[in-house]
Amino acid sequence: MKNPRLKDEYNDKIIANLKKEYSYKNVMQVPKLKKIVLSKGVGAAVADKKLIEYALDELTMITGQKAIATISKKDIATFKLRKGMPIGAMVTLRGTKMYEFLDRFVTASLPRVRDFKGIKATGFDGRGNYNLGVTEQIIFPEIEIDKINKISGMDITFVTSANTDKEAKSLLTELGLPFKKN
Repeated sequence: MKNPRLKDEYNDKIIANLKKEYSYKNVMQVPKLKKIVLSKGVGAAVADKKLIEYALDELTMITGQKAIATISKKDIATFKLRKGMPIGAMVTLRGTKMYEFLDRFVTASLPRVRDFKGIKATGFDGRGNYNLGVTEQIIFPEIEIDKINKISGMDITFVTSANTDKEAKSLLTELGLPFKKN
């Protein structure tokens, strides 16, 4: 089986570039992408159980990996929510599937966003992880517009082994994420 394009690029070019930029003494100090988590909250699923299945199917189609339902941790009476009810969907991508998804996300999905000028650089958490919200799931080519019942968004989290946000931003920029210029 052939390695994904981005993984080869990371091993061949990106490690060398980051090692030079931050003058790491060891290759193991160079930050790497650990995992990508896609999550989707479906608040209306309290009333309609089918919405969870739609969300699971959409995330499974987008990532090529089976999505799981996330369940509520406590009762909230005002939202008619019971502990243990499914209220969202998520997928965690690692390894080959992670690099393939990132490649498709950067080359095929982000260019389909309306009035796209780059992604905000404010989604870092201080520990080298980046969070990004997508407002419409129809930017993914895997989703057929005719078959969706409701346009909804999702959160995408890029978990890196970087110690600082600056290192993480350099890594993600090298991997092809188009950050806005200040």
